[in-house]
Amino acid sequence: MIIVTGTIDLDEGSIAPAKELAGAMAKATRGENGCLSYAFYQDIENPARFRIYEEWEDEAALQAHFKQPHMAKFNEGLSKLKVLGADVKKAETEGFKKL
Repeated sequence: MIIVTGTIDLDEGSIAPAKELAGAMAKATRGENGCLSYAFYQDIENPARFRIYEEWEDEAALQAHFKQPHMAKFNEGLSKLKVLGADVKKAETEGFKKL
């Protein structure tokens, strides 16, 4: 399994359009083959910070995601917002054990 997670920090004026953009992206992405989980979360202590969390069956599914039209639309929309910083990482795991 592949996990992608991280944060995107925005200017306060970019929060509302980012929420709309992220909602559309998440909804479209969850329908992709190999997508196990895909969501954005807004930080309750810092509303200008969004966390992304994704789970993919494998690297091939993640790479196919990058080629989707909704990914291009998301990147185009994000380029129009004032992004102050981003820190997104990818990890491969053999799976999780229930606690």
